[in-house]
Amino acid sequence: MKANNIEMDVDTIQMKQEIKDHILEVTGLEESKIQNDTLIFEEGYFDSMGFVLLITLLEENFGISTTDSDLVEENFESINAITDFVIRKSDS
Repeated sequence: MKANNIEMDVDTIQMKQEIKDHILEVTGLEESKIQNDTLIFEEGYFDSMGFVLLITLLEENFGISTTDSDLVEENFESINAITDFVIRKSDS
């Protein structure tokens, strides 16, 4: 069981990095500006086009489908929230 937890931790770390890399690419921000708990919309780093690109990345790279009911701020407010959302969608 412990191996699964380690594997999930590595997968989660990789997922967070992939999401962070995407946000940095879309926004043009320096890496130091975005942490896993940075509120990307509240800070004004992301707009609606950035959000559409993020949804596309999540669906294509992590094999999830989003519905209208998923599109709430709590699911996308930070890298941590996005990662948790993807894990929940993957498990369902």
